[in-house]
Amino acid sequence: MEASQSSSSSVTPMSSPNPNESSTTTTTTTTTTTTNGNSILSSTPVWPTIDGPLGLSEDESVTYARRFYKFGYALLPWLWAINCFYFWPVLRHSRSFPRLRPYVFGSAVGFAVFSTLLSSWALTFAIGGQYLFGPVWDQLVMYNVADRLGLTGWS
Repeated sequence: MEASQSSSSSVTPMSSPNPNESSTTTTTTTTTTTTNGNSILSSTPVWPTIDGPLGLSEDESVTYARRFYKFGYALLPWLWAINCFYFWPVLRHSRSFPRLRPYVFGSAVGFAVFSTLLSSWALTFAIGGQYLFGPVWDQLVMYNVADRLGLTGWS
């Protein structure tokens, strides 16, 4: 890549389609420096959402991430998974978007805890079953409710 670039080390201003940048981007032959607070050195702009330039600005992203994070506590933990997916660049780049990161990271932790609890509960009933719960198993399972209530015609 460096062989195809000119050997001069002059700094040339470039305009970027990134709406999150507060001023122009200056580039040299090896690094790109932005003035929006992102400390990632790369040649591509870092966006807070997976949509890239079509997505939300940083201020709108904070609002949406905060909403998804808070509504996840209202027994809607799948919103935490959506939050992690939509704001994946924030999770991937640990030093980018410091205002947004606590909500997205909290959503990732919350969804991991929820998934662990749901999986352990499901596996307890699927693997343990009658051997684990003994005679209480007949009151716990739902497949014999119709028989217990006399709703089937063949009993």
